[in-house]
Amino acid sequence: MTGISKLYCRTVEPSDVLRYGSHSARLPSHLLQFSADKKPVVVYNVTKRCNLNCIHCYSRSDEKSSGAEMTHDQSKALLDDLAVFGVPVVLFSGGEPLLRPDTLSLVEYAVSLGMRAVLSTNGTLLNDEASGRLKRAGLSYAGISLDGLPELHDAFRGKAGAFDGAMAGIEACRKAGIKVGLRLTLTQRNFRQVPDIFKLLQEKAIPRICFYHLVYAGRGESLRKDALSKSESRQVVDRIIDETAALHKKNIPTEVLTVDNHADGPYLYLRLLREDPERAKRVLELLRMNGGNSTGHGIGCVSWDGSVHADQFWRHHSFGNVLQKPFSQIWTDGSDSLLSKLKDKKKYVKGRCATCRFLDICGGNCRVRAEAVYGDIWAEEPDCYLTDQEISGEAK
Repeated sequence: MTGISKLYCRTVEPSDVLRYGSHSARLPSHLLQFSADKKPVVVYNVTKRCNLNCIHCYSRSDEKSSGAEMTHDQSKALLDDLAVFGVPVVLFSGGEPLLRPDTLSLVEYAVSLGMRAVLSTNGTLLNDEASGRLKRAGLSYAGISLDGLPELHDAFRGKAGAFDGAMAGIEACRKAGIKVGLRLTLTQRNFRQVPDIFKLLQEKAIPRICFYHLVYAGRGESLRKDALSKSESRQVVDRIIDETAALHKKNIPTEVLTVDNHADGPYLYLRLLREDPERAKRVLELLRMNGGNSTGHGIGCVSWDGSVHADQFWRHHSFGNVLQKPFSQIWTDGSDSLLSKLKDKKKYVKGRCATCRFLDICGGNCRVRAEAVYGDIWAEEPDCYLTDQEISGEAK
């Protein structure tokens, strides 16, 4: 996760992190990505059911696939363990998490244990009643998926009216006083609409957006042909930076992040090195604090059936099940060699990644994508768009 607004628009300084001791338990939510201990944010996919049928869904969810969901008591036991383990944030996801009847009470329980609860949703079920209950339960944030303007978004989501439903969900959250943001996965189909999305942010006064680079997992595997080229990735990241800066110059301090391609951090640093070398030094320090991709370390995932994964894209590999062993033990016992290696990916990556001068900043990038393209988890990142000269330090 690369905080474009934090880094480029000077909304975070290294001293802001150091003031809290760099510890996840003490850091405000907007600084968690810079924590030193990297206690994992845990994605809990509470259900596989979904009222939409998105073409890039990592969990292959749909209306018919309910899956073997953990019971309410089993879910509470999971949350008890996560709280004792020191997990700072639980992200309730799916499928569509609001299709599970007890999601609201699980949110409330997580908050009562001292964790931050956030929601990842398509927004179509976020009416005034649901949003009010989530606010009273203590929900910190709702991330609503939006993959373009109305026609394109509806096509992505497999249902007419999905865009209007998401907009209604945003409005319901705003009325309830819940911080709300957008989540957009970049592909060939929508990256040219990025300027329009920024206009939407401004018109609707939406305070946050995450732009996700496509990961080839779940139904997203079939979209590999729609992934951005390296030149297009550079183009869209530059556009995101420019649009973010324009909003901040208008005194609209929107939080903008990019996710799932940690080449974005070095790319932003190299741009700042040309534009503002002094700021570039502080950004480099923040990027090192961030550490890049934290799959299997700073982020983990528990599926609806209790299976534990390195993150939400690793459903093909489970490290154990919380119904047999607590998450905290699975995450730390070292019995799974892959999980142990993921916690220190830099030792195992190959190709360009192994010799890249930015390896400590990107953290080895997205191993699932390498596996999908090359059949080798440790192969070089296929979607890194930095040139050989940039990663070696020869670029002028």
